[in-house]
Amino acid sequence: MSAAVLAAAPPRPAHRDPQVLRWLGAYTASTVGDSVYYLALSWAAVSSGSPAQAGLVMAVSAVPRALLLLFGGVIADRLGPRRVVLASDTARCLMTLGLAAVLLATSPGLWLLAAAALVFGAVDAVFLPAVGALPPRIAARDQLARVQGLRGLAYRMGSVLGAPLGGLAVATGGPASAFGAAGALFALSLPLLCALRLRPLPTGEKGEKGEKADGPVLRDLADGLRHLRGHRVLGPLMITVLLADLGFVGPLNVGLALLAEQRGWGAPGIGWLLAGFGAGAGAASLLLAVRGRLPRAGATLGWTMVLGAAAVAALAFAPRLPVAVAVAVAVGLLAGVSGALCHALVQTECDPAYLGRVSAVSSLGSLGLAPLGMPLTGAAAGLWGTGPVFVAGAAVCALSGAFALTVPSLRRAELPR
Repeated sequence: MSAAVLAAAPPRPAHRDPQVLRWLGAYTASTVGDSVYYLALSWAAVSSGSPAQAGLVMAVSAVPRALLLLFGGVIADRLGPRRVVLASDTARCLMTLGLAAVLLATSPGLWLLAAAALVFGAVDAVFLPAVGALPPRIAARDQLARVQGLRGLAYRMGSVLGAPLGGLAVATGGPASAFGAAGALFALSLPLLCALRLRPLPTGEKGEKGEKADGPVLRDLADGLRHLRGHRVLGPLMITVLLADLGFVGPLNVGLALLAEQRGWGAPGIGWLLAGFGAGAGAASLLLAVRGRLPRAGATLGWTMVLGAAAVAALAFAPRLPVAVAVAVAVGLLAGVSGALCHALVQTECDPAYLGRVSAVSSLGSLGLAPLGMPLTGAAAGLWGTGPVFVAGAAVCALSGAFALTVPSLRRAELPR
């Protein structure tokens, strides 16, 4: 009788599941560690060279990440996501603690910081797909949307806590202290990851080692791309994500700073705008974490992208800072809902055997291709002004939402109950 009752009992909600909470703790520690690491790297680079050289050091980590991200997805599927995340955080822990020791002993040149940034970017290329592939192995399918909401909250918390923690560490003991703090945070994630117990995959799907442990890597990559291309929901969803990233990343990363400068709002104005956007995005993550799902997920995704595009365009015409902050909150809320739904649909629609590769393709737009448009955004703003840049970015975002609404398989996609 007791066995029957247990079998009929519904699964625990994600926010009460010890497995999800362990994963969430590890992800939060790693995310805060990322923020502290990048602040320490920028401070050490500025202290060791010119602003242009420091900018180059900060940019080099994006190169291996963009080039290796798709292969990182293959590694995650082959070896299993927990092993890859565990190995990645171990490597980042050892690297940052090693940098801290070197900085305590001597003053390294920019070449060492650039080399560390390259290694960190390469590790990120395998870490990011594995993080995306891990939730289905620790939570029930009907809880994956909640997990993505919790992940969004953890990401926002990392951004909020990382900068002041890194600044305090630099003020206390210089970059060496900040690198040490980042290493300690990466180390904190390791016992939590080791304690995870993975759920068995459904019958017919692949195990912890992924699809195959041998054979050409390119064949596995082509296999994943074929799976993506032939999927009725995931294929159109990847096009939607790419268009949204191309329209969103440039105006929000470069355009906000230019807008604040032109309107005379200064650095505090940028801070308020980013805080408004973060508050809106955090509210969207909280909504999904509490509700667990949103009805008509595909249609909601498309309409929030269209409305979010209108809000992005409205930023260019906000006359005063309070109005601009209110619009930034709306942009964050709408972008947060659409982004969370994208991640949740990837988690629930994809065969877990391909999830590392699909997560890599999903991340490639925002982390690999879209940042390449930021210099073009700055150049366009110099030629035509900030307003047209926001309007052009909004038009691309609106196109992504319209595309999602015109593809029946994506528009009708639903999250599991």
